[in-house]
Amino acid sequence: KLGANQYSERQPLGTAAQTREKDYKEPGPAPLFEPGELASWSFWRAGIAEFMATFLFLYITILTVMGVKRSDNVCTDSVGIQGIAWAFGGMIFCLVYCTAGISGGHINPAVTFGLFLARKLSLPRAVFYMICQCLGAICGAGVVKGFMESEYEMDGGGANTVAHGYTKGDGLGA
Repeated sequence: KLGANQYSERQPLGTAAQTREKDYKEPGPAPLFEPGELASWSFWRAGIAEFMATFLFLYITILTVMGVKRSDNVCTDSVGIQGIAWAFGGMIFCLVYCTAGISGGHINPAVTFGLFLARKLSLPRAVFYMICQCLGAICGAGVVKGFMESEYEMDGGGANTVAHGYTKGDGLGA
């Protein structure tokens, strides 16, 4: 007996017998070097987008973490730990949404490197993205330090620290 999807009702889901031809064609692997890529405006625009996205991500998230560390009562005086998570997740959501059509919305050099290994990016584009992302991160943290130097130094730049009584090795193992 055939079901509504024209397959035997006894056929287990997800088997090869149920696959049909794809209604799309996957693009081939990106070339290692794209001739003329450095001369195109889209190449430079994508690098600027990656720089700005990484800059904004670091700027907002470092300020959020510093605000939580600076408060006396994390539960009532600041956004708290959950607020930090919302800030990180919300920033990634917004920035990827805004830059996906321009550069792919990588924001992270590890993502760019993974896509390069998967042959979705050419070598010059991947290197350029990673340089722009690292410079954006440095500038984002630098702007926070420039505007709030004493708080930045006091709060350790918004970085996590190992609690008293534990070694750095314990923290790394955790």
